[in-house]
Amino acid sequence: MDEQQSARLQAKTPEQRFLRVLEDEFHQPPRVAQALLAEAQACLLGSTQSLRPGQMRVILTRRGAGHGRALRATATTEVVWTVDAGREDREVLQAHGQHALRRVRLQRLLTEAVEQGAAATQEDVAQALQVSVRTIKRDCAHLQAQGLAVPTRGQLQGIGRGQTHKAHIVGRWLQGETYDQIVLHTHHCLASIQRYIRAFVQIVALSQQGFTAEQVGRLLDLSQPLVADYLAIYRQHDSPACRERLAAQLQRVRQGAAAPPAAKGGR
Repeated sequence: MDEQQSARLQAKTPEQRFLRVLEDEFHQPPRVAQALLAEAQACLLGSTQSLRPGQMRVILTRRGAGHGRALRATATTEVVWTVDAGREDREVLQAHGQHALRRVRLQRLLTEAVEQGAAATQEDVAQALQVSVRTIKRDCAHLQAQGLAVPTRGQLQGIGRGQTHKAHIVGRWLQGETYDQIVLHTHHCLASIQRYIRAFVQIVALSQQGFTAEQVGRLLDLSQPLVADYLAIYRQHDSPACRERLAAQLQRVRQGAAAPPAAKGGR
């Protein structure tokens, strides 16, 4: 195929048709038309980030957006939600039942929203989990009665973020609970708990080396809210007993047994 044939085929694409409509019918300059095309593709097709099985893209209100505005006037952002974590969720279901699994998923979705700069409503979560809003309200009340933060849009706007389930689990570990005890008390699976604690130890190790919270997040490819949560838990539990429990894990990190991954571009 020669260049002339290739150019004719390229001119027949939906993208080129959209550009011609913007330029000819809406009188937009070519540069503006290209920018509008790129924005339309991002909104309609989503980001280029690939989804793992069990994940979905949702549009949520941007964290910090004020209340009282019409929905169309409220800033939004795209978020990737892990509705089904596969083996980890199956372990929770087998060990603790359907109600516990739904609450674990509720906590995960709300935390993922905050970590990606969004704030989900109870209606957003109910739709993703395919349950009623009344069920989500009951689950939120149950978690709050246990002292856990439930960072829905209403909670974030009204009283601040509070302590997420990840920080709560790390706090239990610092206070001396075994993995088995944490599994029993929180209904989260062992693999998730180990992952939270491993990330916490890496964050503390880098922080002690003088890295800022922003640098730590980039090095470990973790969100800034999560890094801030873990550093707050570290300061909150700065006692001799907690420091002793943490010392062995920090030593492993320093020896390279749990070295942080290389920084990823764009994060």
